[in-house]
Amino acid sequence: MRTLLQQVSTFIAVGCAAAATHWAVAVGCVEAFGMPPLAANLIGWLIAFAVSFAGHYRLTFRHSKTPWTIAARRFFLVSAAGFAINEAAYAWLLHSTAIRYDILLALILAGLAVVTFIASRLWAFRHKPAA
Repeated sequence: MRTLLQQVSTFIAVGCAAAATHWAVAVGCVEAFGMPPLAANLIGWLIAFAVSFAGHYRLTFRHSKTPWTIAARRFFLVSAAGFAINEAAYAWLLHSTAIRYDILLALILAGLAVVTFIASRLWAFRHKPAA
């Protein structure tokens, strides 16, 4: 149980760093370059993916014996699925609410964190023993 709590704590710290990176890059792209929020969201996700994978592989799931090449492919699928949900929800909310784009993005990023942890723990960084 202690290991799981430590893993959850580390996941939260790495996830917060990746989410902050995602948010800052996306908002920076909108503010500095006038990009549309949905395009900026893609740029933010791509950069945050590198932060997230590196942190989770080296810290959160460091005891996993999964080779980094397999973990990277799996985690990319988990992250891409989360991004697809993120982008769809973001597009819908941008058009159906009056909430500012930066606030909406922060809410969506926080909402997907739990799903990402579960999928990462149970699949992306899980090592199947050799048969």
